[in-house]
Amino acid sequence: MFNPDTPKIYVACFAAYNGGRLHGSWIDADQDVDDIWSAVQKMLKSSPEPDAEEWAIHSYDGFGGMRLSESESFERVSELGQALVEHGPAFSAYCSVADDPTVENFEDASWGEFDSGKDFAQSWYDEMGADLGSLRGYIDWERVWRGEFDCAGFTGVHHGGSYFVFNTIH
Repeated sequence: MFNPDTPKIYVACFAAYNGGRLHGSWIDADQDVDDIWSAVQKMLKSSPEPDAEEWAIHSYDGFGGMRLSESESFERVSELGQALVEHGPAFSAYCSVADDPTVENFEDASWGEFDSGKDFAQSWYDEMGADLGSLRGYIDWERVWRGEFDCAGFTGVHHGGSYFVFNTIH
């Protein structure tokens, strides 16, 4: 069943493409590698060109700001597709700022979803059990975010109507 929110790739038959024909199929990227490969094999078998074996990713959708190459491995496509479905906009936001977006790195870097950087800063001090007493009302939490966290490897990303915080320095 077609789900418009599922990340997908358009895999084209290279032999048909080189012969001046378009032949390919959209494949959900949140599947296991073997399932993606099976869908590609099925597409190649139905090619108008005999003995079609080569493929290329000609398009993709639902990967946020990530870029996939024509020859991206199906292992990588599957990993990213499954992470996008499982973690939603948070993973997509992470991929927009990470040098090496993997699920493991995302889980290490993610600090959660907040309304803003200042809300993260205030939450951080609350969780640390800081007893700020009557000073709490005088603290400029936006300034604390910029001075204490934003400069120290924490990154805030607006994505899909939310604000996600990551620590991208490990």
